[in-house]
Amino acid sequence: MGQAQPTEQSEEVDVAALQELYKKFVTECPSGLLFLHEFKRFFGVDSTGDASEYAENMFRAFDRNGDNTIDFLEFVAALNLVFRGDLEHKLRWSFKVYDKDGNGFVDRTELRAIIDSIYRVRNLDRKRPDASLDEICERIFNVVDANGDGHITLEEFIEGAKKDPWILNMLRLDMNPYSWVLDQRRRKSAHF
Repeated sequence: MGQAQPTEQSEEVDVAALQELYKKFVTECPSGLLFLHEFKRFFGVDSTGDASEYAENMFRAFDRNGDNTIDFLEFVAALNLVFRGDLEHKLRWSFKVYDKDGNGFVDRTELRAIIDSIYRVRNLDRKRPDASLDEICERIFNVVDANGDGHITLEEFIEGAKKDPWILNMLRLDMNPYSWVLDQRRRKSAHF
């Protein structure tokens, strides 16, 4: 009996938080839709900067119905995933970012493009990685592409990431928007 009460209270808090979130969303996006340029502006991303392609891929992954906008339900689903999702859900979302053309698998070109974007966004080039982008992609494919067909399916992606901590770190995208926004704003202010 005593445990039912906190559950009801937490549901009320979630509803109140959801209402507050909706008010903020409508204030920022009066049309009820978040467009790519607004998404980039929110995250402080230049349309031509290193983070632009990365932001576009994140936007596409959040745009669940493929209409080139993020509505409130997609926005809430994305936030829920970011803050409450388990590892498998986060890997499923990461797979959508890697699978740029949405054909259900990741090929070497897609993998290389996202890893290149990640390195540029995080300024990892300055830290001089121990391997080239091609070597990193090859290492990932050697472990993750279980059947060796040159394509990584969602299942291979998830299982491969769970096998190897280094690969998990490479494949699981950083979805903490707070730290990402702060990093982007620091870079912008450093250029002025």
